[in-house]
Amino acid sequence: MQTLSEKEIIRNIRRQEPFAAVITSGAFSIRVDRYTPAVCTAIHAGHAVQEELHDKLLLSETERRYEEDPFTGDMLASLPIVMEALDSRYQYDLNRLPEEAIYDEAWGKKVWKEPLTEKEKQASIARHDSYYRVLHSLLTVLEKLFARCIIYDLHSYNHKRLTAATPLFNIGTHFINMDEYQPVVNHLKGLLLKTEFPNIENRLALDDVFLGKGYQAAFIHEQHNKSLCIPLEIKKVYMDETTGESYPLILEAVTETLKQAFSYNAAYFSRKFTGKKIQRALFFAEESSRVVKKVDTALYRVAKGIDTLRYINPVNLSQERKRFFAKQCSYTPQFRYRQLKIDPFAFRKKLYAIGVDTIQDVSIRQLYRSTIDMLAQKVDLLTTIGTDSFLYNSLRFHGEPSEADIELARFLIAAPPIEKEKNPKLLSARECANVFKRAENDYGFSFQVELSSRIVARAMVSSGRRKVMINRNAQFTEVEIQALIHHELGVHMVTTSNARQQYLKIFRMGLPGNTETQEGLALLSEYLSGNLTLARLQSLAHRVMAVHMMVKNYDFPRTFKALSDDYGLSREDAFNLTVRVYRGGGFTKDYLYLTGLRKALQLYRSGTDLQPMFVGKTSIAFLDTLKEMLGRDVVSNPLHLPRAWQMKVQSSPILDYLLSSFG
Repeated sequence: MQTLSEKEIIRNIRRQEPFAAVITSGAFSIRVDRYTPAVCTAIHAGHAVQEELHDKLLLSETERRYEEDPFTGDMLASLPIVMEALDSRYQYDLNRLPEEAIYDEAWGKKVWKEPLTEKEKQASIARHDSYYRVLHSLLTVLEKLFARCIIYDLHSYNHKRLTAATPLFNIGTHFINMDEYQPVVNHLKGLLLKTEFPNIENRLALDDVFLGKGYQAAFIHEQHNKSLCIPLEIKKVYMDETTGESYPLILEAVTETLKQAFSYNAAYFSRKFTGKKIQRALFFAEESSRVVKKVDTALYRVAKGIDTLRYINPVNLSQERKRFFAKQCSYTPQFRYRQLKIDPFAFRKKLYAIGVDTIQDVSIRQLYRSTIDMLAQKVDLLTTIGTDSFLYNSLRFHGEPSEADIELARFLIAAPPIEKEKNPKLLSARECANVFKRAENDYGFSFQVELSSRIVARAMVSSGRRKVMINRNAQFTEVEIQALIHHELGVHMVTTSNARQQYLKIFRMGLPGNTETQEGLALLSEYLSGNLTLARLQSLAHRVMAVHMMVKNYDFPRTFKALSDDYGLSREDAFNLTVRVYRGGGFTKDYLYLTGLRKALQLYRSGTDLQPMFVGKTSIAFLDTLKEMLGRDVVSNPLHLPRAWQMKVQSSPILDYLLSSFG
């Protein structure tokens, strides 16, 4: 951030130049990424006191910080226009009239050891006046551009000394024309109340703990009465108000909440009162692509090549299959696995050394933080393959089926066969591979097809190598092959190819929850193409039940027997499914296919635009962030999309009925 004089700052504003600067006096900072009709201020965020006044201060740093508003400037880092005080309110209070801005006594405590000289007072008042001259210039330019603008005047308050119940958020309406701006206030209120904070009641009140009578609101009301200033107080639940230490997780959640609320509310205000429909993405800070790319590159360098399935698939599967059947299916296979080429300690150390906190935008920062946490958990999973700890780490990483998942699985398994699905013609793995290669022209990208005896699945995409691998021992119906094409090519290879087009490589590695999302979208693609069958749904249901049995401590032979005897799977299918679930020591991933389909189907039916999901290995949990990143051109629109999305296929009434049970 550069250092500029007041004159230079005002000149930049009048020229409508984006800039970020600290005023030469050090009294405040201003950042204008782009000129929008929304300004955020944190006028009590500062803690500095001029050096020449230090010896006269009676209060300790802790005492001063108690009545300041720490971290409120940080909360606004994701917004495009921010003015933040750097001086402490104990030197002069920007929210009081200039002649009343310097305290002799504040909150029952004397501030100064001895009275300030007139010269010292005037020096502080000059800093106060400088802030308001810059604010006035900024609002004047914005009002010329947009007729009106909205100012979010952010503060925080101490609550432990108060005996009555207090709201998390308080809007002071004293200087708000509620006859005109009630809809804007109500809109902001609804947005702020959307977030659920852990162990904190989210309640918002108007004029409860504060009325909004501060000088900044009064100044804007008098000098810029066409514009709207909303004084917003937040309870200091994000920090220890006594020591000044932050609670990082709550602070991050509050920052995200304010970013989303202010950006949506500013867009709403703009449409309603400026006559201009400004995209919400323009109400975000201009994130430095260089900073994000540096973090992204560092993460990719550390994490590339971590392939769970490569290490989790047994290397002696063929031998153990023969031994299992030779011993009348009562033997528990003793699988062996590849040696891990990763030092887990060094890996975690490198992961957590990545400078994620240099990313200014809270949503993008959280995207990378969550991915780093996910990769650390994945390493815990990989390092315990073949041990008793693997199941625990699998449960941490993938979870387990809920009661609702189990009930849905049982419902699907109980459905009677559909007549036309009975006894279809079977094709070999090689015939399947030939059909896959013929489909290459439909998607506009090249890939290899390989027959393999080393995979447990019938077919899968190897993302890093742009290769479709088909189990050489598997057989397929024509419908199953088409379903696989729409599943493996239409989603997995599509997202692999799109990820390679992205500036950021995080979409190659995969976001947290990407397994459930990608498999859900792939199954939805099967359905939209008209190739999802009851048999396929039942196979997904069998996976849920197999995971459930494994988690409930069934051993390998008992689960195999339940699948073959109780659920009617062939011996080979029952063995393959049991292997999928028991490999590594207990792999719970397979229940996510059915839950992923349910979530994808719900979004599709609700009319949600799912295109952002195809920019790479994404997750529904980050859909809003992806939409935002697309709107800000941080992420490119997907080059390829599933063909099934454009197909108009008559769906089966029976399947539609079964899928209606997905909620």
